[in-house]
Amino acid sequence: MDYDFFDVLTLLGSLGLFLYGMKVMSDALMELAGDRMRNILATATSNRVFAVLTGFTITAVIQSSSATTLMVVSFANASLLSLTESIGVIMGANIGTTVTAWLISLLGFKVNMASIAIPLTGAGFLMTFSNNKNIKHWGFFVVGFAILFIGLQYLKNSVPDLKSNPEALAFLAEYTSKGMLSILLFMLIGTMLTVIIQSSSATMAITIIMCYEGWIPFEMATAMVLGENIGTTITANIASLVANYQAKRTARAHFIFNVTGVIWMLVLFTPFLHGIDMMVQKLEGASPFVQTAAIPVALSLFHTSFNIINTTLLINFVPIIARVVKKMVPKVEERREEIERPHFLDESSLKYPQTGIKALLDESLRLLEKTTYKVLTHGLQVHRHEIDSDIKLHRLVEHVHHIKIDVDTIYYYKFKSIYSQIVEYATRLQGQFDLDEDKIKVIRSILTADRLMVEIVKDIKPLHINMNRFLNSDNEHIRKEYNVIRKMILKILRQSRKARLRVETEKHIQKCEELRSRVEAHDVLMNGTIDRLVRENLISNDMATSLMNDSVIAIGIARNLIDVSSMLYLQSDIFHDADEEPEPDQDIKKAS
Repeated sequence: MDYDFFDVLTLLGSLGLFLYGMKVMSDALMELAGDRMRNILATATSNRVFAVLTGFTITAVIQSSSATTLMVVSFANASLLSLTESIGVIMGANIGTTVTAWLISLLGFKVNMASIAIPLTGAGFLMTFSNNKNIKHWGFFVVGFAILFIGLQYLKNSVPDLKSNPEALAFLAEYTSKGMLSILLFMLIGTMLTVIIQSSSATMAITIIMCYEGWIPFEMATAMVLGENIGTTITANIASLVANYQAKRTARAHFIFNVTGVIWMLVLFTPFLHGIDMMVQKLEGASPFVQTAAIPVALSLFHTSFNIINTTLLINFVPIIARVVKKMVPKVEERREEIERPHFLDESSLKYPQTGIKALLDESLRLLEKTTYKVLTHGLQVHRHEIDSDIKLHRLVEHVHHIKIDVDTIYYYKFKSIYSQIVEYATRLQGQFDLDEDKIKVIRSILTADRLMVEIVKDIKPLHINMNRFLNSDNEHIRKEYNVIRKMILKILRQSRKARLRVETEKHIQKCEELRSRVEAHDVLMNGTIDRLVRENLISNDMATSLMNDSVIAIGIARNLIDVSSMLYLQSDIFHDADEEPEPDQDIKKAS
């Protein structure tokens, strides 16, 4: 057989063209639907059927089971998906990935797509010049779609012609006629190819072509398909190596689910293939064991049937799979670091702009809820749980808990490191992707909120010192004024905590607008409070000076807190003063 080094390079180039087309198409779909798909994934519940449908939908839309499983691992790592939810989504992703095989089979072998691929590329290329970002991404999708089928056509044309070289077929026959040993061998080949290429869709295309061109019989091709189902789990397991135990459990569950399916399929291998043969004969009028024309549909039908039946059988055993992986990957109690580390800013989140922005928002929310709220509440001498309680504010400020808080220590160990890494992560995110204006505005909005949190944490220190001093004073008038300050900030803080629930959003916006408009009225110098207290000798000059300074600090904290909550919870710029000259990083867009 005359097949030289140039032919090998042509074959590899054809495969590269196919993979590039798949990547361009998948990336374009992620840009078009990535935000919505991530939102759908975030709403997956413990309802296993819904989780399966979610996984199927996402994979069918973005045309990449690897992208879906990486999303699932990222969400599990961030504790946004439970183990049972993750397993359900992965089950659905296995079914969703069969959609690509049907596209290849029906359009790549039944329709001469190569003849219209070049015009499609031209049309898509023109669409990429559009100023409308959706049309632009649809253009990239069309280009990727066309290149995929150009690559597929070159693959079909560049494989060695074994039919005219019977000696090669005789050589292959030695490996395809050993019964179960041959099945296991080709299953291993399918696994290794998928691991190397990192695309089960590409391996599926290769398998269909090998069988279509007569390299291997139909039953060996189905064995390769089973191997591809094992190989595709490697992506998630590699991603989980640097993740926490929850992500590792999700990746192991993916592996167990697919391997279990392969095991029962091997037991029923022969009768299952006969069933597929009967169905294909009814659909195509030909047997894949006899005619090559029936092979693409037969392999796609086998792939889909296997994954649907496997999911149907194992969906009831999700709790058992969960228990098994929990034993395989024990819970690791995270050692408390002396300096706080980010929870969401990992490398896997930088794979797509949507996941990067989501990680940036989640880390900023964690900084707000875990650190900023702690500094605020303890700095105002109340416990955090009291903010979420039904205790009336006027009763809440009557009690002073005398909570000791070292603001400098918290800022250095719990805040500064996270803040600096958020800024670095945002810089990497903007440098790694060609982001549109909306996404840039979202990132700037998040960074603005983080900067305001820095101001809040730093401002609470002098306020906390004077709180300790004057809330314990024998002078009831100075105590009353500092309680007014406490009540003002706590009222905004309580409203901010309500905003995170995203319930009655418009009502919260209106309420915060009202609170913001009243903040300035707490300036004790401007509202005449200081003049009255000093003139009537109710407080000393020292008290008056501290109260004037602290009222200004408290007003700044209150305004910043409203802005932070609007940016991170409501993603709205409604609270910014209309008469302020807007800075570039104050533009706020919805971040979810």
